[in-house]
Amino acid sequence: MNPQRVDGLEINPAEDGFIVYQPEFDRVHFLNATAVLILELCNGKNSEQQIVELIEEAYSLKEKPEEIVREALAKMKDDGLLT
Repeated sequence: MNPQRVDGLEINPAEDGFIVYQPEFDRVHFLNATAVLILELCNGKNSEQQIVELIEEAYSLKEKPEEIVREALAKMKDDGLLT
């Protein structure tokens, strides 16, 4: 099952990152630009591996950021941002 962000999140730019508001729980999260990109790529169509590759391409990295992406996905899932 591909990661997918939950419905109803409000994502707004803020100084040095983004504020993600979960109205269902009245909860606010602060994410940096890379984390928001990962969250945006969680559309149910991209696998974890595809997200790793897309982040690698977006930032022109020499190595796949597998550990960073997997940790970010796990944290977002724990925080209720992903299904």
